[in-house]
Amino acid sequence: MKSLKAQHSFLAEAHQQLEIIEHGQSGDFALVPFQQKLEQSGLYPLTPTQVEIFQVNIGKMCNQTCRHCHVDAGPDRNEIMTRETMQQCINVLQKNPQLKVVDLTGGAPEMNPNFRWFVEALKKLHKQVIVRCNLTIILANKKYYDLPEFYKMHDIEVVSSLPFYTQDRTDRQRGNGVFDDSIKALQMLNKVGYGMEGTGLILNLVYNPAGAFLPPSQLSLQKEYKLSLIRQYGIEFNNLFAITNLPISRFLDYLLQSGNYESYMEKLVNAYNPVAAANVMCRNTISIGWDGYLYDCDFNQMLELKLSGESKHIKDFDIAALNKRNIIIGQHCYGCTAGAGSSCGGSVT
Repeated sequence: MKSLKAQHSFLAEAHQQLEIIEHGQSGDFALVPFQQKLEQSGLYPLTPTQVEIFQVNIGKMCNQTCRHCHVDAGPDRNEIMTRETMQQCINVLQKNPQLKVVDLTGGAPEMNPNFRWFVEALKKLHKQVIVRCNLTIILANKKYYDLPEFYKMHDIEVVSSLPFYTQDRTDRQRGNGVFDDSIKALQMLNKVGYGMEGTGLILNLVYNPAGAFLPPSQLSLQKEYKLSLIRQYGIEFNNLFAITNLPISRFLDYLLQSGNYESYMEKLVNAYNPVAAANVMCRNTISIGWDGYLYDCDFNQMLELKLSGESKHIKDFDIAALNKRNIIIGQHCYGCTAGAGSSCGGSVT
């Protein structure tokens, strides 16, 4: 685990970033409060529709250090969900059949030593399980080489980041050599049937903008990706998710250091879409941190914004109370409500 000093340093940095976002100020620039936008849309307070998705961050350790990572994941992160906390998650899922989807994320979730045990236990509950795989983990060590077969055996839906279908843009965002390894991993997944018509094995890719701009049309991007990847590498996949970079953690650092913070936030505010706001993922999702604490979404989790109400930890999970809570919002929420909207499943409109 991280030292106490390192943990305090990380939390101090997160709260400093939150203060910048919440005050919405940099120099003379000031943002319209996100709450005001929701009020104008008749959506405040923002409340759940019904919690159906159980998203679990099982650790911040990762074999990569991506520039846009809102988790600030990397090889030096040692926060890992314990088997005891995983068992508490399983207990909750056993008692709450309305939680139909379990979405496993990280870091690289596969680096948690209890990852496979957890997946097998979840499948015994007949849950739809999604694993957010960074692709390169498959080639990082021989102990991961069989991941495509493991995923297939348990009918896992695989969601993988591929910021672009060219080497230069992907490597600039994720590191040298990442694109080539990602292509090899995708070919391995295709070989066992992932993304191939008629197999039922779902392989979805994720696009993230490489700079201070919003994603283009998800459907148009998907067509470009499919055409380029099949022509150049023989790779097939099911869907592309276009996800907006939220102004937190490493991406916020980039915005501030590059002088793009004000212009980017203005873009988000000006692109606010009330239809997207009505369909944000926090309305049907609960996010569980590596230590078992509960959050409205993965982004609030990274800002240490624990959800409202008494049910704040997995051991105190109360689905009825969670469905009645008010969702905690902040200026970073503009990222999920701009344009076609953004969620872990891509556009929401």
